[in-house]
Amino acid sequence: MRALFWLLILAALAVGLALAARYNEGYVLLVLPPWRAEISLNLFLLLCAVGFFVIHLLARAVSHTLGLPRAVAEFRRRRREERSTQALRDAWRLLQEGRYGHAMRCAEKAAGDDAAAGMLALAGWRAAHALRDTARSAEWAQRVRGHDRDGLQAARLMVEAEFALEERRFEDASVALRQFAASEGRHIAALRLSLRAEQGLGNWREVARLVRQLEKHQALTADQAAPIRSRALREALRSLRDDPAGLMRYWRELDDGDRAEPALALEAARALVSAGDCREAQRVIEDALDENWDATLVLAYADCRGGDVLGRIAHAEKWLHQHPRDESLLLTLGRLCREQQLWGKARSFLETSIAVRPTRAAHIDLAQLLDQLQESALAERHYRAAALLA
Repeated sequence: MRALFWLLILAALAVGLALAARYNEGYVLLVLPPWRAEISLNLFLLLCAVGFFVIHLLARAVSHTLGLPRAVAEFRRRRREERSTQALRDAWRLLQEGRYGHAMRCAEKAAGDDAAAGMLALAGWRAAHALRDTARSAEWAQRVRGHDRDGLQAARLMVEAEFALEERRFEDASVALRQFAASEGRHIAALRLSLRAEQGLGNWREVARLVRQLEKHQALTADQAAPIRSRALREALRSLRDDPAGLMRYWRELDDGDRAEPALALEAARALVSAGDCREAQRVIEDALDENWDATLVLAYADCRGGDVLGRIAHAEKWLHQHPRDESLLLTLGRLCREQQLWGKARSFLETSIAVRPTRAAHIDLAQLLDQLQESALAERHYRAAALLA
């Protein structure tokens, strides 16, 4: 519709110009002594229009000729960009297909093009690393470093950390990730790599902190985070065995839920017992058992020699009202009473423990007690029973 409208306008203008030229009797007089020329006004106007058109064409031709080198350079640049982009696509596609040799050759083929040189270098680096080609991997890594100013520094540091972790160079990975964090902060992928690096280095406090962050950002489920965090906290507590004061400071910094976890309480108690701090070990176990009952933790209640044994017996007897048929608690009470030289109570608790569920440990403890009481025949019977349960 628009084309028809413009066609009608042009037709009307043509008719108007034809009518105007028909009734126009004007002329133009050109004088250049001794010559003079006279032409009609219509012809003069036509010549002016034709002359303008010719001059315009000449100017366009000259401009195009002068701009030809620049146009050729621009054309070549576009072609290089197209080739680089295609090479980049091919290199990454081949990389994902696992055709690492082809990917590296594709990257080498277009590595001289500036348009995608950095990304191609990254692809070549990954391919060389996958092929375990150390020399070429180092060469590609150096090329990637040359493109740090092109916005590839963060990518380079992440790849460096990833490759270092694969090669178990945990310190190098940690250095790269610290540099990354200084400039880019820590996103989820970096936190995941940091977790692996700190686990490799044995920095268990940092591992526990990273697990909490990843769980907070939903990068780890609760089921995934729990065993990693539990191990990290246990290892951190184990590393403080020679520093009971530091261990208790760290223990108090933990959440209530962590302190109530039997495995962690057991590790803390064992560390305190090895350091000779039975009072704190007793408190740690009591607090944890009040929240979560655990047989292994109950047995650890009698591990520390000395300390407030009578207080521990009294506390364990309170637990016995809640768990009257717990063989581990009965065994623990027997051991505590034996340590306090309460022979009758010790024998009673040990015999009851065996009656509830015979265990090798209960038979051995009772046999040793009977030896002390000079009941050798009965002690021998319990030693044999323990041997049968081994």
